[in-house]
Amino acid sequence: MFLFQSLHIVHWPQVRAIYLEGIATGQATFQQSAPSWEEWDRGHLPHSRIVALIDNKVAGWAALSHVSTRPVYKGVAEVSVYVAEMYRGNGLGFQLLRQLVQESEQNGIWTLQSSIFPENTASVRIHEQNGFRIMGRRERIAQMNGIWRDTIIMERRSKIVGN
Repeated sequence: MFLFQSLHIVHWPQVRAIYLEGIATGQATFQQSAPSWEEWDRGHLPHSRIVALIDNKVAGWAALSHVSTRPVYKGVAEVSVYVAEMYRGNGLGFQLLRQLVQESEQNGIWTLQSSIFPENTASVRIHEQNGFRIMGRRERIAQMNGIWRDTIIMERRSKIVGN
């Protein structure tokens, strides 16, 4: 049903639109606006950038970003997964995350982490289904529109990389 490809600049207008849909939910990110392609490109690892296509239209995307620039954390990355509003609820988020896990391991990543709003139960669920575990809750970690928000920290350790 979905065709997975590497995310490139040609996908950016659709990827950005999906990101903006996520921002609009108030449950996906603390970000209030989408970056330029150049900012997004600099902020994400050069590998493990995925789009899911349906009839050549981007239905969702996933990518990894650095947790730290320190060399000892080279195998640790932060997960981003976004699904277009019209494709939510049909398993695409799970499949994107599964594909992202596979690509991360092929590129030497031993730990994936996510910071998820507790109200985003669908995201927590797909992470758990892909081998992530809840590490803890960061209470009142930051404000969004003047309201303190908590996040759930989730982690997945590879069984094949870094052992």
